[in-house]
Amino acid sequence: MAGAAGTCALNGATHLDMAVRGRPSSTTPEETAEAVAARANVCIPGAGPDRQARVTGLGALSGIAVGTGVGVLSAGLRRMGVRLPLWAGAATVAALAMAAGNLPIVRLGVSDPRSWSVGDWLSDALPHLAYGLGTYEAVSGDGARA
Repeated sequence: MAGAAGTCALNGATHLDMAVRGRPSSTTPEETAEAVAARANVCIPGAGPDRQARVTGLGALSGIAVGTGVGVLSAGLRRMGVRLPLWAGAATVAALAMAAGNLPIVRLGVSDPRSWSVGDWLSDALPHLAYGLGTYEAVSGDGARA
């Protein structure tokens, strides 16, 4: 559940950024889905809009999988006794999610964060901080203190 809460926070922050700044959605999830399929020698079926819809869906599902996986990892660490202050826990979980999302795009040659602008980094880091906060808050159960 924590990963779902964090993923919802990340998606909300991302879409808010798009609405406020008028920026288009990232094509990185789709490019990553295409690269994974090519590397696995798997054909994504369809042509034209049908195939593009499948690629978009696979890209979005990969983000949900990463968000869920990092949430499960965070919950496991909490069960093992890792207890950090909210700010440190949220930042740690955000960093884990960024690594889990960005390492594959680097390894697959989809993008190179070293070439990103400040705006690119903010578009990635701020939603991941929202993810970290939502996930860590859900894992720690500290919401009852508010």
